[in-house]
This record gives sequence, C-alpha cells and structure tokens, in this order.
Amino acid sequence: MLDPRAVFEQLHAYQFNLPEGVVNVVTGGGNAGSAMVEHPGISKISFTGSAGVGRKIAAKAGENLKPVSLELGGKSPNIIFDDANLEAATAGALAGIFAATGQTCVAGSRLLVQRGVYDEIVSRLAQRAGQIRLGNPLDEASEMGTAANRPQFDRIMESIEGAKNDGARLVAGGTPGSGKGLDGGLFIQPTIFSDVTNEMHVAQNEIFGPVLSILPFDTEEEALQIANDIPYGLASGLWTSDISRAMRAIPQLKTGVVWVNTYRVVAAQAPFGGMKESGYGRERGEQGLLEFSTIKNVMIDYSGEIKDPFSIKN
Repeated sequence: MLDPRAVFEQLHAYQFNLPEGVVNVVTGGGNAGSAMVEHPGISKISFTGSAGVGRKIAAKAGENLKPVSLELGGKSPNIIFDDANLEAATAGALAGIFAATGQTCVAGSRLLVQRGVYDEIVSRLAQRAGQIRLGNPLDEASEMGTAANRPQFDRIMESIEGAKNDGARLVAGGTPGSGKGLDGGLFIQPTIFSDVTNEMHVAQNEIFGPVLSILPFDTEEEALQIANDIPYGLASGLWTSDISRAMRAIPQLKTGVVWVNTYRVVAAQAPFGGMKESGYGRERGEQGLLEFSTIKNVMIDYSGEIKDPFSIKN
C-alpha cells in the first residue's frame, strides 16, 4: 500500500510545490469513500472507477443534493474504414488496446473493420501483437507489463475463456506470458479475437486488460449502429481518408471523445468525459474547472434612482 505521506512529499518536491494540507491522500476501502460522500464538509465528489460503484456514489450523493462528476468505464469502438491508411490504422489499433496492458478506460477494445479490409487488418494485427515484448515495466526494453493484481489477472483470463466458449476466433495470445522473467508473474499475452459478434460478452463488457475484439461491418450506417450499441459512451476512434465521412460520423457517435485518424491522444486543455454508463461531467480544460465552480449571479444598481413600480402617480 502507498504511504500517503510519501505520495504528498513527492508531489510537493517534484511537481506542484503545494502548501501543506492542499492535497490529502486517504487510503481505504468502500467505507472511506462512503464517509467522504456523506460528510457535510465535502461539497463536491469527483469519482473515477466502475459504473457499479459510480451508481452507488451518485445515489448516496443525491440524498444530500451533493454534486458529482463520474468518469466510469468504457468499451470504446475503434472503426477502420476500407479507405483508411491501413499502416496507420494498424498502429493506432495496437496502441489503442495494448498500451498500459489495456488497463485504461479509453482502451479501444472493440475494433470495427470494414469487410473489404477485414482479413488484412486481422492478419496485420495478429502478426504485430506477437512481437510485443512483455517484461518488467522498469526495463526500458519492455513494451507491455502486467495485470494490476491477481484478481484482475484472473478476471481477464476468465473473459478470454468465455470468448472462446462463445465462438470468437482466437488469432493471437490468449495465454499467460511465459519464459525468462515472465513465469509466475501476472503477464498476459496480447490477445486478439476475430469473428466477434456484438452480443458476445467479450464485445459488451469492459475487461480492462489486453484483449481486443474485432467485429466486421459492411456500411457506414452499420458501423455507427454497432459502435453505439453498447452501454458505455466514453471514447471512440475512426480511420478514414474521407473527411466528409468523418464529419458525418462525429455527431452520431455517442461518446464524449472522438479521435479521427489517431487514438489515445490527450491534451490538458481538452475536456474529457463520457456519456451513458461512462458517467457524466468533464475533467481537464476550462470545462473541468467549471465542474468545481459555482456560478454566482451578482447585480448592482449604481444609478441611485428609486425605481418603485407601485408608486402613486398624479
């Protein structure tokens, strides 16, 4: 467990130079979070985590009319059209799911590929995934690390077995990492399933691990329908050389973030947040600051005139 004092000292020394007491790290389980939500001295809650916990926080905060911002889970669609730069799209798909071992809320874990380039993209990704180097994250030669902990490792492996049982075709990975420095660790090979249908568990549920589902589509309309047919709405990506198509798709994608011909690019000034079960409210940028602000309307009359609408007029 992290030492809260050590965390604060590191922040103070290396990043923000904050006065004592501005940042307070409180560790604990659900009881700590519940106490914060209920405490009358805390006027705003910002939560990052699962949709299940987010619902509980929103319900409890609602009892006290306490405002909440929720940044919850995701199952983000990354869409490749047949006119895309396939080399760039392949790199973007890999980075979208396997960076941080897939343990990011915006992970592009659902890859939608137009049927004309479907087989080529599957082949490219399977070949590239097999070349990703697993290892200690402190080793600069490593490209992908471990699952966060043993329970998460077990959940990821269960999801992989479930996808196999549902009929998805395993084209890469699917097993724990093995070999020098990997045996006995929480390493999972970069895993890719093709021939996934949108009703499968692997396509609908956030795994939070290095597992990619590839789904085929034929038309732009079908791609958008599949992309939106999910409880989550955090992020999405699309790859195309047709800017008109991109501009048509952006307002139709029910996500708080849309990337075009890139993925997982962030900027401090750009607002970030989701829709549907991915939560509400925004982080970062001016909009993120407004989430922690209460706008006050002040009107002052400097004229000195008496304005009595009920005065008796002769």
